[in-house]
Amino acid sequence: MNKSENLELASIRSRAFAFVIDDFLVTLIVILIYWDKIAIAGDDVMSALIIMNDFILQVLFLKFLYQSFFVWYYGATVGKIVTKIKVIDFYNFGKVSITSAMLRSIFRIVSEMFFYIGFIFAFFNDGRQTFHDKLGRTLVVNA
Repeated sequence: MNKSENLELASIRSRAFAFVIDDFLVTLIVILIYWDKIAIAGDDVMSALIIMNDFILQVLFLKFLYQSFFVWYYGATVGKIVTKIKVIDFYNFGKVSITSAMLRSIFRIVSEMFFYIGFIFAFFNDGRQTFHDKLGRTLVVNA
């Protein structure tokens, strides 16, 4: 029996919903970690954004750790677990290596920084692979 026989690519919709869940979760973690600094801004949203820009590198590092660890260890982030999808190795349809998970995470962040352009790749290939999926050598499938 072929490992790929029971695989079904995750829909763009479920991937987008997982993305929203993950970004919300990371944002919540950042707010909790830096609450004492954010609270200084009070009701002024612009001041809060300026304060958050002061620790943008920490936010990017947290995103990198979150994506890398969960994809490598569990095969899915919390958002992907909720939406019942997972990340697998493109070549052997198995667990993603730590190197692939880290590459995928880095280029996911790069895609986000450049107007999410790397995510658009998923609409134009048979594997629904984003830019970070291609470089990380991964596929996203239904769990």
